[in-house]
Amino acid sequence: MLLRQMKILHSKKYGVDLPRFTHKNTAILHASTKEDDTVRYHSLHDNKYLQYFKGHKGRVVSLEVSPVDDGFMSGSQDRTVRLWDLRAPTCRGLLSVPSTPVIAYDSTGVVFAVAVNHYSRILLYDQANFDKAPFLVITLDDPTLGLVSFPPRPIFMTSMAFSSNGKYLLVGCSGDAHYIVDAFEGHLLAKLEGHKGLERRSMHAPQNIEPVKGSSGEEVGWTPDSKYVVGGSLDGKIIIWDVQQLPVRTGDVDLKVPPVKLLPLVVLEGHPGPSRCVKFNPRLAMMVSAGAELAFWLPDLSPDADEVAQNLLKKKGT
Repeated sequence: MLLRQMKILHSKKYGVDLPRFTHKNTAILHASTKEDDTVRYHSLHDNKYLQYFKGHKGRVVSLEVSPVDDGFMSGSQDRTVRLWDLRAPTCRGLLSVPSTPVIAYDSTGVVFAVAVNHYSRILLYDQANFDKAPFLVITLDDPTLGLVSFPPRPIFMTSMAFSSNGKYLLVGCSGDAHYIVDAFEGHLLAKLEGHKGLERRSMHAPQNIEPVKGSSGEEVGWTPDSKYVVGGSLDGKIIIWDVQQLPVRTGDVDLKVPPVKLLPLVVLEGHPGPSRCVKFNPRLAMMVSAGAELAFWLPDLSPDADEVAQNLLKKKGT
């Protein structure tokens, strides 16, 4: 696919991190990497800043825009989550947590989640009552890790994303597994394997005793219909998992019940270095991945493509 460069906008003084489109397609939000820890509302039309959102005392490492209105959230290394409105420069809500948070909105904008690695907890809040206690606390505890080492190596959460129907929460991690949990009751449902986690700098680098974030955080997500999960890998591969047959669990959460292990449906040859960002276009049948370069992926529309896909599904079922 041949791409035409339309415009380059510079932010040399402040740097750019975590760019997020707003509901106005000519403006984005982004965090800063230099000067200060302000979130900036940036016009793509004339390269001007429309608003500054000041308050964080540490680097912003998680930034999400509400799917339904002009609200957004930011999570910072200062161990706070701030809730904002694009129309006002001061935050309208503040949550203090024990460690650097990871945040996510559900598809309705009514619920948001805050992951706290220090306690391996995911806290679910009602947007209208964020100043009250979370209505659900999920413990991310994988009993299969105890079969690998003792004590089990901790899980380091780096991203979260709700499924389109709000039933599931995809938890991206820096290690060699991602997880899917039930967003209604907190059951650990599935463990996604088959990729190489991005916590290490290279395939030859040794794994630390304590897990770290590394370059992970943007490499895994849902397809728009939430039937598949797409992800990157340290070895450059692009991974696709079929998550249409997740187990159904109800009642009290039992942390001793292991999650179902899901291996890739498809593994694509991707990048010469780590595939650090993989996203699916919510409107078009197109996937994009990024490492040292940018790659666009389109569906295979050849006559035998459907037959190949059916054979893959049959092999998966055997």
